[in-house]
Amino acid sequence: MTDRSQTAHDATDYSRRVVLVGGSGVAGAASARALLSRGADVTVLDRAASPALDELARAGARTVVAGAPPAGLLDGVTDVVVSPGFPPTHPLAVAAARAGIEVYSEPELAWRLRGPDAPPWLAVTGTNGKTTTVTMLAAILRAAGLRAQALGNIGRPLVDAAVDPGYDVLAVELSSFQLHWSRRLAPRAAAILNLADDHLDWHGGFDAYAAAKTAIWRSATPAAEGVAVGNLDDPRVAGLLRTVTGDVVGVTAGDPAPGQFGVIDGVLVEHGRCAAPTALIEAMAVRPAGAHNVSNALHAAALARALGVPFGAVGDGLRGYVPEPHRNAPVADVAGVRYVDDSKATNPHAALASLTGCSRLVWVAGGQLKGVDVAPLVAEVAHRLVGAVLLGVDRGLIAEALRRHAPDLPVIEVASTDDGAMGEAVRAAARLAAPGDTVVLAPAAASKDMFVDYAARGEAFADAVRALATGAARAGAAGAGDPAASG
Repeated sequence: MTDRSQTAHDATDYSRRVVLVGGSGVAGAASARALLSRGADVTVLDRAASPALDELARAGARTVVAGAPPAGLLDGVTDVVVSPGFPPTHPLAVAAARAGIEVYSEPELAWRLRGPDAPPWLAVTGTNGKTTTVTMLAAILRAAGLRAQALGNIGRPLVDAAVDPGYDVLAVELSSFQLHWSRRLAPRAAAILNLADDHLDWHGGFDAYAAAKTAIWRSATPAAEGVAVGNLDDPRVAGLLRTVTGDVVGVTAGDPAPGQFGVIDGVLVEHGRCAAPTALIEAMAVRPAGAHNVSNALHAAALARALGVPFGAVGDGLRGYVPEPHRNAPVADVAGVRYVDDSKATNPHAALASLTGCSRLVWVAGGQLKGVDVAPLVAEVAHRLVGAVLLGVDRGLIAEALRRHAPDLPVIEVASTDDGAMGEAVRAAARLAAPGDTVVLAPAAASKDMFVDYAARGEAFADAVRALATGAARAGAAGAGDPAASG
């Protein structure tokens, strides 16, 4: 099950290389430390001074504070390692390309540092569902008795974990940014969950975004013997899967053909190429609930089975799985209204899954749309909405879409961007909601215009809901103690 001969790799020797690292955040700092420990000559470029940059200087790196590489900085440089968020248009990336210097990011560096005893990688990408799927996969692998952890776009930096002898296998989440900056990275088995418009401003268009995603299937060729797993229910993914020349495993929420994973009579199954379907787990037992999470579980199962994990461990891992926070998570019921935190819905495709799970809802939305058109989402969910509360830098674009597709809908815009904005939004949503309705934070947008990240946004929503519940409880207690109120 953990035969590593298929992933053996001669680690790149960095002892004679001159490397420029772009960025001193988590990925950049981890990359610089890993390179320094292997004898590389390292310079770190960042646009602002920081304690992290100071720490890297003490560790032996040269540091440069500038928004673009100063003249001569790339002289003699053999490799440029950029933080994944650096777009192709960043001055460092453009200058390196002109100089003919290879540019890649931290996951690619981690791949190149792997030695002959490195654990195999099972990888996941997609527009939505990556973290849920990769943590489901890690739970399955651990249920099989393997030393595994979910890494990559979450958790511990890959450059540290990829050379750690404490792992048997790595469950790796990879974003389109990370995959764009990959060159050799080729996981043993890899899944694309779905493809929808996202990060179009960063990539410059959907085709470039999709091309970055499909780099995760680099090993799925007859020579490399990797496995490409893909969602047959997503037309874009299914079309790309048909172009793969190596081993392919399809996933569907319907009845699977031989060689596919799917659902039969409410049970997730693997339909072997030469065997009858084998039950894995009941669909109702998958958490978080929802059809999209059943699909996530099927992809996790397919990846685990590509490594030879037993059927029983797949079911055990999924039954024991604890969902990650801020993913369609109930917060509280206040005055007969249910409040749900889906702050991780950072694009319209992700928001659709939670919004279609309710028949009457007040939608809390807004943030950075990243160049994605929100109108198709609004058109699809308009008939479910009883109100909307909008905040964030692109709230006006959502308001305009609501005026077109739900002209009579009550809409409240929260203009403030300070710490009290989410509290104002939740109180506004409470005024729009009636008993039996659901208030859903499903922003359909990124968070960094107002919050550190989506988790901070979700926590702010949950705190505001809890404050609302406390206020309602106090009002109820006061009313119960008032003789006039009970008369």
